[in-house]
Amino acid sequence: MAELSHVNKNSQPVMVDVSEKKITRRNAVARAMITLPEQVMETLRKDDFMTRKGSVFQTAVIAGIMAAKKTGGLIPLCHPIGLDNCEINIELNGQQDMVIYCTAGVEAKTGVEMEALTGASVAALTIYDMCKALSHDMVIREIKLIEKSGGKNDLKRKK
Repeated sequence: MAELSHVNKNSQPVMVDVSEKKITRRNAVARAMITLPEQVMETLRKDDFMTRKGSVFQTAVIAGIMAAKKTGGLIPLCHPIGLDNCEINIELNGQQDMVIYCTAGVEAKTGVEMEALTGASVAALTIYDMCKALSHDMVIREIKLIEKSGGKNDLKRKK
């Protein structure tokens, strides 16, 4: 059975020691979804996804990238790393959902799944913030890691 990596033999929290690990190319993709009420989606479509605060998509993309870059300062035991790339893509799934993907990559001793998850989460929160004047009946859901590669255990799930 796997053990928790952020707890030492005395059951105290620790940052994982990556000093002996090899630098490899690490990539991760995370997804978040936000469901908007029908009238909100109609209003956004009618206004080309612009609000008084600006473009919903562009603002969410920038916020997600900024958050991914700050992950090491937000998650207490997460290593601070300099991302080599970070990309946020937002899709409409034909229902009332905006589907947000955050792809992050780095050459490092540790992975970027927390950065991808943080980027997707903050992009969804930003969409909520941009649209809350229209309704508070939005639901952020299914924040999850879709894939990761370059570490000890690779992962690939269906989107």
